[in-house]
Amino acid sequence: MNTKNIVISEQQGAIAKLTLNRPEARNGLSLAMLEKLYELFVELGAAKGVHVITVAANGPAFCAGHDLKELTAARANDDRGRAFFEETMAKCARLMQAIVTCPKPVIASVHGIATAAGCQLVASCDLAIASKNALFATPGVNIGLFCSTPMVALSRNVPRKKAMEMLLTGNAASAEEALQSGLVNSIAAPDELEERVQALATLIAGKAPATLRIGKEAFYRQNEMSLSEAYVYTADVMVQNMMEPDAKEGIQAFIEKRAPNWGSL
Repeated sequence: MNTKNIVISEQQGAIAKLTLNRPEARNGLSLAMLEKLYELFVELGAAKGVHVITVAANGPAFCAGHDLKELTAARANDDRGRAFFEETMAKCARLMQAIVTCPKPVIASVHGIATAAGCQLVASCDLAIASKNALFATPGVNIGLFCSTPMVALSRNVPRKKAMEMLLTGNAASAEEALQSGLVNSIAAPDELEERVQALATLIAGKAPATLRIGKEAFYRQNEMSLSEAYVYTADVMVQNMMEPDAKEGIQAFIEKRAPNWGSL
């Protein structure tokens, strides 16, 4: 497999754009693509000049999930593919967690199909805008392979019964259904998708990076806590945030009715 440019990374101002680039395979998440995406999220997460990351795809599909041909080929190994399956699932889980723990907000730009691990990728991003023609599914049940790892991200984004419906039936959800269930934030006409994603990314990129980092980390951490634990934790986060120079500047700018001058930009 030619892994050159398997993921295209571009930067425009404070916005980094990652583009899945295996259109001939419907952007299937091969082991090489999982590794490249992880590498880029770690790199961009640490890059001072990057404030927001967007994820798009070339070709007619956003992402069809794991590369089933690659997984099937591994069955010829002496262990019937077990070691390769373990490595693939572990590196997929590592990638999805890297997106969640990345200090930069991540926005998915979804067109065509986002199925199985592709749907998991969308659910793992902080925000998502979908084209009207987008379809979302966890269809593993149809081929005897329940979408257990996609279930983790899916069940943390949509209501329980909707998640179970998608997982048990394998049926595709339209962009409108994805919007109603909270899997995506908004829907755009196909020819307006890129512009809408760019506008959202630009809006968020104009906020203080340190504040975005603090807030994103706190959001995911408190979400796994009990109510009382969450309030104790976030109260401490608010105090620490108040001590940041950007909070001092932002509040002063609000009082003085002027635009803030973020020191961390």
